[in-house]
Amino acid sequence: MKAEGHPDYHIITVKMTDGTEYQTRSTWGKEGDVMSLEIDPLSHPAWTGGRQQLQEGGRVAAFNKRFGGLSLKK
Repeated sequence: MKAEGHPDYHIITVKMTDGTEYQTRSTWGKEGDVMSLEIDPLSHPAWTGGRQQLQEGGRVAAFNKRFGGLSLKK
């Protein structure tokens, strides 16, 4: 197998939004770099249960809720 076919993996430090850090192997940056995250599982609403907009019943139910009272008959 060709040597140039593989990316250069090295150790970097990942800094979470709460300040905790851990080390992992990555192709990002160079050896010893620190990746500071702006969004992570500790702060993102998808993981923390924050305010979400969920439609109950789907698109047809939302349409009927909005326009269900309209009629062409007089």
